[in-house]
Amino acid sequence: MDQTNDTVVFEFVLVGLSGSWKTTIFLISTFSLLYLSIVLGNLLIVFLVITDSHLQSPMYFLLANLSLIDVGLSSTTVPKMISDLLKERKVISFHSCMTQACFIHIMGGGEMVLLIAMAFDRYTAICKPLHYLRIMSPKLCILFVVTSWVTGVVHALAQFSFVINLPFCGPNKVDSFCCDFPRIVQLACADEDKFELVVAANSGFISMGTFFLLLLSYAFILITVWKRSSGDLSKALVTLSAHITVVVLFFTPCMFIYVWPFPTSSIDKYLFIVDFAITPALNPVIYTLRNKDIMIAIKRSCKGLCNSRELQFFLLLPFSTLYLMTVIGNLFVVILIITDHHLHSPMYFLLANLSFTDFCLSSVTTPKMITDLVKENKTISFGGCMCQILFVHFFVGGEMVLLVTMAYDRYVAICRPLHYTSIMDRQKCIWLVVISWIIGFVHGISQLILILELPFCGPRVIDSFFCDIPLVMKLVCMKTDTLGIVMNAESGVVATTCFIFLMISYTYLLLTVQLHSKDGSSKALSTCTSHIIVVVLFFGPVIFIYLWPVNITWVDKFLAVFYSVITPLLNPAIYTLRNRDIKNGIKKLISH
Repeated sequence: MDQTNDTVVFEFVLVGLSGSWKTTIFLISTFSLLYLSIVLGNLLIVFLVITDSHLQSPMYFLLANLSLIDVGLSSTTVPKMISDLLKERKVISFHSCMTQACFIHIMGGGEMVLLIAMAFDRYTAICKPLHYLRIMSPKLCILFVVTSWVTGVVHALAQFSFVINLPFCGPNKVDSFCCDFPRIVQLACADEDKFELVVAANSGFISMGTFFLLLLSYAFILITVWKRSSGDLSKALVTLSAHITVVVLFFTPCMFIYVWPFPTSSIDKYLFIVDFAITPALNPVIYTLRNKDIMIAIKRSCKGLCNSRELQFFLLLPFSTLYLMTVIGNLFVVILIITDHHLHSPMYFLLANLSFTDFCLSSVTTPKMITDLVKENKTISFGGCMCQILFVHFFVGGEMVLLVTMAYDRYVAICRPLHYTSIMDRQKCIWLVVISWIIGFVHGISQLILILELPFCGPRVIDSFFCDIPLVMKLVCMKTDTLGIVMNAESGVVATTCFIFLMISYTYLLLTVQLHSKDGSSKALSTCTSHIIVVVLFFGPVIFIYLWPVNITWVDKFLAVFYSVITPLLNPAIYTLRNRDIKNGIKKLISH
């Protein structure tokens, strides 16, 4: 029952993106990947602009602030939308709803002003290049950014102060996946037409005014350059195309939502998705793939992991924190499962082994990477390098098989619950774990034996932060094309086979449950979601590194960081935050 009475609304119900369970799976996967790419892509730009001296210019300073706003705008709505896709009842408290709407307009209004500042920056750079540094001084750049944030806050508070005083006493269903002032005004117990018009007009006027100002400024730039020479015009078009693409993607949904006289909730919902999920994900791609300076900065920052001393010390704290959290999180899961008798079941036995494997995998590479960040001479002995190769493939291979075992456990628990304890008995669970370790060991040893016999007599610089087969093979003093393909294929085939098998098993599981009951399918979806997230996060980088035909070292390095550092940290969070038994176990442990 919705928490309402005759005079006050305590919470709103978000209708969200409703659909079948198949659609829900698709939406969860899509928006999770989009949000992950938004956070990683935009924070990468911020990180590069802060740490790379070649990017210390007004244009990139404004771009870094645009990336920060994109992360903020997306984080205001997308995580809530993803979590609501897993819930039967999608509710948000009155105060949280107002806060969300307020932050949407702070970020949205701020981004509009920032895009004008970026247009002015491009005008100065193209039309007045000799005066660029004098006009776009650090003081003016900071003023632009502060003005964008102040404008966003004023715009949001103007709407917030107007809406917060409206009476809400009856309907509380918001036909969207997020709270926005025009949608909230529709639920007010008053003559909402004039209020809705005022609120929508405020946002619409700002959107339209800013959009036309931007188009005029870009047109003025192109006309000015065209009068000089056609060659300059083509260069200006290349420079401005990224900015114009961002402007069109961002402003079109805003104007349609706030200015179009015939609002349609179903269409508006998808237009919100463009602004909150798609545009923030595309911005890093648009600016990095079309920008030579950014691409060079990425390659420069990834060389080593990096060669800049400032950048190395900057990375020291984040990676040390990540590793500490990985160790504490995974060992905490292991200790909790060992000590709490309520968690002595096959599922948690396998989870404890997964956590232990993640702890070991991260410990093979991350401590060495952290110590190398403070060293001038980043060396590793031949024996140490070979051991690192062995243990990386040992733990990765073991984890792949363990994830297949966990999928089998979920299949038995959901599809054959009455036979679960007899099928997944203690002896079988131990055997399944032992098999995963044996397969991982055989996989690691087979790779090590092949590479130990190869001659190393010349170059010895590995362009990565740890030893791995593809990079070490480049240092061999003989032709290794065929052998390299065989060794990469072995890892790639193991990863791809396990991944396909897992996807088929989860699909079969959900199809089987869906045939029996819709309630069962929603429970199965909730249970399997965490497993599917782990599978995608772990297998995606591994498959890309070993099977992708185009070898891009800095991309492989980034992906290696992902599966050896990030994924082992995320696993405990994914399993504990969404698992009632684990959370109850934590509460008991804390109470004792």
